[in-house]
Amino acid sequence: MDMRHLQYFLEVAHWKSFTKAAQALYITQPTISKMIKNLEEELGVILFDRIGKRIELTDAGAVLLTQAQHIVKSFDDMTSHLDELMKVKRGRIRIGLPPMVGSNFFPRVIGKFREEYPGITLQLFEDGSKKVESEVGAGELDIGVILLPTNDELFESFSFVKQRLMLVVHPSHPLAESKEASLIDLKDDSFLLFHEDFALHDRIIEECERLGFIPDVVYKSSQWDFISEMVAANLGIALLPEAICRELDSKRLRTIPLTNPMIPWHLAMIWRKDSYLSFAAREWIAFTQNMLQHPVQ
Repeated sequence: MDMRHLQYFLEVAHWKSFTKAAQALYITQPTISKMIKNLEEELGVILFDRIGKRIELTDAGAVLLTQAQHIVKSFDDMTSHLDELMKVKRGRIRIGLPPMVGSNFFPRVIGKFREEYPGITLQLFEDGSKKVESEVGAGELDIGVILLPTNDELFESFSFVKQRLMLVVHPSHPLAESKEASLIDLKDDSFLLFHEDFALHDRIIEECERLGFIPDVVYKSSQWDFISEMVAANLGIALLPEAICRELDSKRLRTIPLTNPMIPWHLAMIWRKDSYLSFAAREWIAFTQNMLQHPVQ
């Protein structure tokens, strides 16, 4: 048995499919099937139940799964440590970014980082804050940007944006010329929200319910620019962060400070406390912390 046997086994267990596992590993299906068969013969157990095209772990497979995950993680950690000892400035970082965060805060940071570390590959995954946090917690992402608060027992973090939500309305809206707005004033409006994967979705609904009403949500999207266009078409109102509101067309939309309640939009970069961080990931954290917390004016 070598490390490849365990890595191939973990892929098959993850996908529950020899075909999908082979595609993920860029090898042929006969190759991965042979590796799993060799592993079963060496261990003297059956690892997967084949039920038509579907496969499931046997009891023995479930036992191996837990042990294989620990072994492969230890092996990966060892190779990462060895890379650092050799001062090899290369690697890959998997970073989760909510769409509205990535477009506003990270293009310049990523460009500067690439100049300094051309050998480090950044893999960016755009998802809502809740999904990003979940995937960092599960080890599927190395680092993520999320909307605070977060689980301080599970994650290390640093905060780099402290803003609030603004009300965005069509110019014909009764509050369009107001200097400030209260959330309760919007109880009869149609709301345009982000999808459930976004922390803002729950945050806004919770605040509405706290005030005694359930918002009439007519549309949900993962794209802030589409939401703003829906407002411009007079299809509803939206609550968007200050950074986004600065980019909106003031002729087609009006933005009003939401003061009662003031809903914070505080962003942080997170990573797991108990997870080994590669050289590349640690450099990214230090680099972005310096740039985002001490921006050059």
